[in-house]
Amino acid sequence: MNTQGTVFKYPDNVDTDVIIPARYLNTANAQELAKHCMEDIDTSFVSRVQPGDIMVAGWNFGCGSSREHAPLVIKTCGTGCVIAKSFARIFYRNAINIGLPILECEQAAEEIHSGDQVHVDFDSGIITNQTTGKTYQAEPFPEFIQNIIRKGGLLASLREV
Repeated sequence: MNTQGTVFKYPDNVDTDVIIPARYLNTANAQELAKHCMEDIDTSFVSRVQPGDIMVAGWNFGCGSSREHAPLVIKTCGTGCVIAKSFARIFYRNAINIGLPILECEQAAEEIHSGDQVHVDFDSGIITNQTTGKTYQAEPFPEFIQNIIRKGGLLASLREV
């Protein structure tokens, strides 16, 4: 499993209310919710993001509430992966549950910049900044978790059992 795209970079402690502001949670429609992804920190994100693009963030990405809406809207926007120094534990689990690929890699998150072109190989955990030519090694998920993500999330993977 791979993705490649343009980087959108965000700081430490981006919380779920920034990812999807609570004022929009009056619908369960993922497409409607995705129209507001990141708008409180990056008003042009949804108009610029392309399928496969990559979010890069600092420490504690996805902190705050336990809502699954946050990783869901990131995925629904077409984001191919989120790379961060660290993830809030509930966001981490919710991302796997809904099939959003994520990787923790402190050095990559520090050195990759907004607008860089990045390729991610989830099987090996290799992140390649195609803009600079530098590669980074993240710890890949075990095969069973990669399978959950590949199939679109926990529920989708269980339907096939």
